[in-house]
Amino acid sequence: MIAAEPPPPAGLWSRLPQTRCFIDTNILIYADSGDEARKQRIAIDLLRHLRMQRLGVLSTQVLNEYIQVGLRKLGLPHSHLRQQLRLYRQFDLSVVTPEAMELALELHQRHALSYWDALILASAHIAGCTVLLTEDMGHGELLAGVRLLNPFAEA
Repeated sequence: MIAAEPPPPAGLWSRLPQTRCFIDTNILIYADSGDEARKQRIAIDLLRHLRMQRLGVLSTQVLNEYIQVGLRKLGLPHSHLRQQLRLYRQFDLSVVTPEAMELALELHQRHALSYWDALILASAHIAGCTVLLTEDMGHGELLAGVRLLNPFAEA
């Protein structure tokens, strides 16, 4: 949960993105999962930064995936998920549209991504994001004008 967490160390701010970023589901999951403390800390700091700087973008797909994993794999209570959804409403929200689905099909075919990853990328592109924060796709690649960055990759 990121609402009650203390701010990150001052030096970390310089390494955080300063551009409009699309947030993949795994960032939200790590923020709530205590299994990997390092990734949880990074996810919480990243989400806080993007929320405070108004640079973060989520999609309806990401929020639905987050709820599904939160319920099924993490066993989070409904009250916690509702609280997090209220927090995530503070981010810009990209709604999955037929335009996004059509672009996702094109990206799926062109880049051999899973359809769901292609839909995330399409949503990021349509939302005007220059960065997609994800652990699931090729770190550093530039696809559809969006740079894929894994915030958990070792520097």
